[in-house]
Amino acid sequence: PDIQQPIIGVSILYPGASPETVEREIVEPIEEAFSSISGLDWENTQASATDGLAQFTVFFDFEKDIQEASQDIRDAISTQRVDLPVEMEEPVLTRFDPSQQSVISLALTSDMIPAPTLTRIADPTIVRELRTVPGVAQVTVVGGVERELTVEVRPAELQATGVSVAEVVQALEAQNLAAPVGRLNGPLAEQAIRLKGRLDTPQDFTRLVVAERDGQVIRLGQVADALDGTEEQRTQAIYNGREAVGIEILKAKGYSTTQVTDLIHQRVAQLQQRIPEGARLEIVQDAGVRVEQAVANVQEALIEGALLTVLVVFLFLNSWRSTVITGLALPVSVLASFVAVWAFGFTLNTMSLLGLTLSIGILIDDAIVVRENIVRHIEMGKDHYQASREGTDEIGLAVAATTFSIVAVFVPVAFMYGIAGQWFKPFALTIACAVLVSLFVSFSLDPMLSAYWADPQTEGHERRNPVARALDRFNQWFDRMADRYKGVIAWALDHRLAMMALAVGTFFAAIAMVALGIVGAGFVPVSDRSEISMIVEAPPGSNLEYTRIKAEEVARRTREHPEVAYTYTTIGTSVPGKTPSVDQALVYARLVPKAERDVSQEELGQTLRRELTQLGGAQVSVFTSGFGGAFKQIQLQLTGPDARVLTSLAQRAAQAVSEVPGAVDVGLSTRGQKPELEVELNRGLAGSLGITVGQVAQSLRPAFAGIDAGDWVDPSGETRDVTVRLAPESRERVTDLRQLPLVAGTGPDGVPTTLPLGQVAS
Repeated sequence: PDIQQPIIGVSILYPGASPETVEREIVEPIEEAFSSISGLDWENTQASATDGLAQFTVFFDFEKDIQEASQDIRDAISTQRVDLPVEMEEPVLTRFDPSQQSVISLALTSDMIPAPTLTRIADPTIVRELRTVPGVAQVTVVGGVERELTVEVRPAELQATGVSVAEVVQALEAQNLAAPVGRLNGPLAEQAIRLKGRLDTPQDFTRLVVAERDGQVIRLGQVADALDGTEEQRTQAIYNGREAVGIEILKAKGYSTTQVTDLIHQRVAQLQQRIPEGARLEIVQDAGVRVEQAVANVQEALIEGALLTVLVVFLFLNSWRSTVITGLALPVSVLASFVAVWAFGFTLNTMSLLGLTLSIGILIDDAIVVRENIVRHIEMGKDHYQASREGTDEIGLAVAATTFSIVAVFVPVAFMYGIAGQWFKPFALTIACAVLVSLFVSFSLDPMLSAYWADPQTEGHERRNPVARALDRFNQWFDRMADRYKGVIAWALDHRLAMMALAVGTFFAAIAMVALGIVGAGFVPVSDRSEISMIVEAPPGSNLEYTRIKAEEVARRTREHPEVAYTYTTIGTSVPGKTPSVDQALVYARLVPKAERDVSQEELGQTLRRELTQLGGAQVSVFTSGFGGAFKQIQLQLTGPDARVLTSLAQRAAQAVSEVPGAVDVGLSTRGQKPELEVELNRGLAGSLGITVGQVAQSLRPAFAGIDAGDWVDPSGETRDVTVRLAPESRERVTDLRQLPLVAGTGPDGVPTTLPLGQVAS
């Protein structure tokens, strides 16, 4: 069902701030501001502080309008804006909508085409095509290797020439641009004037003047290399052990999942014919298949239930006309319930079809009772018209009371509070509407057909066909069973106290089975959907390569099982319940169809969990739940004022929980502090040399984080970023940080002097 739970995500960037600083200066003030918002669900609302990022997941009561909730959050943050850091970027609000989750994941692979070229095939070629598919809201690329012009500065040359990283960035920003600067107005025409200042090739960049020392110009090529290269990867996709470019497709709200995925399948088939030879576009995850399987299972149960119901009616009424008259209540009620589903704004999803399946036996009850009473009046000698009218009138009140009692049971289910109410509203209202329609059918269609469509059997015609004889034998057997049942009834009536004790005892025994845990409880039943998800968490501080090694080890061990068709790994992307990071990966395993394997999805998940617990250097969680995805079913929340004490207590709690029978994949939401280096400036010495904190930051950030210093149009006509950073081998060790050259004013001769960072900072 389309669940509209009002959840707002808030992301606030605070560049360079530690988690403690983010918590103190952003999270705490904003949490205080949120306390004034009405309808906020504090039990589920969460906040996290990581390096340079504050994130809030704000839950509201289901009655809260999502638009109003968004505005309330904006207003609350604006009241605290004056007290928040100036360096903080503006908050970004996102609305959580389950209907806009990824419906299809694609993997573009090739053994011959290099990664940058493969990325260009994915974006813009494939992405543009997929965005035109009706119902597609968003298409994102995972693990792409974007082409860029990389300016790799060399620290030794910077030191020798007295040029700082900041000067290199400023030169690129000032001398690589093109802009309209006006127009010439003639007597009868005008011409635009455009300044052409863009650099065309990497060689042009190397000839760019970045500074002047002793009357001599220093060009970029003297202190840096300009390379037609690729950006540094922060995400990665791997399909069956081969590096891939992943494509995630999100469905727009209001569109059918199966219709959108069918259209995407058609477009993918067309794209496969047009992409370069050697490239392969694979569908690795498909929500449409899951939906179709779930709906097909319910439809199958619906048809089987209807056929069995009609068969039972035929066996007991002994007449095909009576069976048809009563059986017509099924299709009419089901089809009419579709109108109710449409009127309430529901779709034919798993829950609404499940409601129809459950109500199949109920729908025909009213028709059976009415038809049987009409037949009884016919046997009393009345004509069919009179028997239909009087028989229906006689039993009408009892039939209506039975139907409305069923409605009274299910309608309150539709108004349950919280997510359960949203889930079961289509289920309950579908049953209620179908039952009400069946009541109308039993009071209108059944009496009409009984009055004008005479049953030969009730008019005394003899039945000699084999079916009739088989029915006679069945009824004779049933009559004998009924005679025995009379004995049971007689005993029950003679032993009222024993029957009361049995009934009361059975009632309390059923309650005790749930209370004592003999019978478990869950939100939705466990289903085998032929897929398993695994979250791989590397130690804090692990880079992309380390996480890739561990994630691929998990994927390789998973593929060793014959039940696994393929694996698809994504690194550095969103992991359910986690902030995207290069030290986390999600491994998706697709199993062969259920009919082709002897091991269930749950059993394979348990086997993988046992095997992967022995994997050192990473923590692996295995998920097999159908509706829950890669989310853990039970979460315990610990709160307290001291983060260190809280972490210690949480670790003790996790250890205790892990000893509970049946508890697996026990972990903490925080996995420890990410290792960091703190640069502390000697302010006295730095001040005497004319070096400020801002100048140090302007040199450090481009050198080690990289900075966008403009753009470049490559030979193919595509616009690329120009990124300035140190060469990879110059930013691997602490000594590289200490040796970064800083400009420390000018000497007696007017020439700027440089010195290593390590001389003015620790």
